[in-house]
Amino acid sequence: MTTTTLERPRIASPADWLAARKALLKKEKELTHLRDALAVERQALPWVRVEKNYVFDAPGGKKSLADLFGSRSQLAVYHFMFGPEWPEGCPSCSMVGDGIDGVLPHLLQRDVTFTAVSRAPLPKLEAFKTRMGWRFPWASSSGNTFNQDFRVSFTPEELASGKIYNYGTVGFPAEEAPGLSVFAKDPSGNVYHTYSTFGRGLEELLGVYFFLDRVPNGRDEANQKPHPMGWVRHHDKYPEAEPARATTANIDAGCCHSDNH
Repeated sequence: MTTTTLERPRIASPADWLAARKALLKKEKELTHLRDALAVERQALPWVRVEKNYVFDAPGGKKSLADLFGSRSQLAVYHFMFGPEWPEGCPSCSMVGDGIDGVLPHLLQRDVTFTAVSRAPLPKLEAFKTRMGWRFPWASSSGNTFNQDFRVSFTPEELASGKIYNYGTVGFPAEEAPGLSVFAKDPSGNVYHTYSTFGRGLEELLGVYFFLDRVPNGRDEANQKPHPMGWVRHHDKYPEAEPARATTANIDAGCCHSDNH
């Protein structure tokens, strides 16, 4: 568990605090309105038809990308960092996974299906899912190029070449990277790619940051090693977890946190 010394800012009267809080509220409202406008632009992006016939290993058998939609017309795919040879999934992606189950019933009511996708084989995904206590759908892309095509898996040569992640804006330190991709399916069964986001574009999936950004010490990540999210563990590996387990090193290579959106 990380503990820090809380540094007090100036101490104010209730009236002074209220004035400062109302000034901040104005900026918060501006951000809210900007976020609303950005969502409209995001939803107006053009669509690209998915021409490849991706087939995934999923519980119950092989499924195409169209099959992953189920009976709904929109699909959100979380690209979960879990390489074929890894013993377990990325800790930061696992923190995303910890928050997914609760929203699933609500997404279904809005014509949205969710699934995670990773390159690890399905039995490994199922075992880790059971260990973590998750219920969300999870499919393996081990037999196709889905991860490579949506730029969340890289060869050693690509990693060495430099800016390969987040639309070619930054490098990445591992062969697997996180992302969220969104797809739509028309009445004829055609599938379209409508949106993807990477890096800090995934932060809204991490509910813990909502709270940390509002407490006095904030995220307190400046001195974390080897990267800002170096403090993150699987939820059964924190000191308070029973049974406590040894920390897995070098699996979380930055995952969802980057200085670049």
